[in-house]
Amino acid sequence: MPGNLSGTFNVLRLFTNPSLCLPHHTISTFDQLPIPLSSAFAGRHGNEKPADIRAVVLDKDNCFAVPQQNHIHEPYSERFQQLRQAYPGSRLLIVSNSAGTSSDPNGAEADLLERNTGVQVLRHSTKKPGCHSEIMAHFRNAPDSGVTCASQVAVVGDRLFTDVMMANMMGSYGVWVREGVIEDHGLLTRLEKGVSGFLLRRGYVAPDPRSGFE
Repeated sequence: MPGNLSGTFNVLRLFTNPSLCLPHHTISTFDQLPIPLSSAFAGRHGNEKPADIRAVVLDKDNCFAVPQQNHIHEPYSERFQQLRQAYPGSRLLIVSNSAGTSSDPNGAEADLLERNTGVQVLRHSTKKPGCHSEIMAHFRNAPDSGVTCASQVAVVGDRLFTDVMMANMMGSYGVWVREGVIEDHGLLTRLEKGVSGFLLRRGYVAPDPRSGFE
């Protein structure tokens, strides 16, 4: 994970808690995203109260956009607009490890992405998965988000070691976009899929989301 000390440090958590990298729901591509997101987790707790997803965190690269591009991949435009309608205002937030970070020092990428999507981009000092406290602060300080606990948030992204792991560290729900916008046969992607398959075959499951802000 070049240039991401947070990712390098936090991935060590997997040695003591491997389940942190496992998603609560998996889709192939962004256009398969269930809306509302609560429906993705129906029946997870048997007869218990269903998930109450009030806000969504979106990754950018290879989630809804071609990597290094700051606009919505055209085939996903309709689904993206449906998501905006279901989670308006501060309830939908883009959290990237490029736009809005130290890799975007003047915020030019974040500004462009906001103009192209109509969705706020989080400016954060720590890259994923370590920026979970900054995300929860955003929802806590935005009255229109309706978020009162971490289990009311879903994180959608293509990386198990950043997006999904961050969701589990937050106590939120993680949705893994397994294939992404373009095929990625890189070492990290192959490692993530290999680790995921290994853990699932041995009966590991994603942690249950928890209540409360950190």
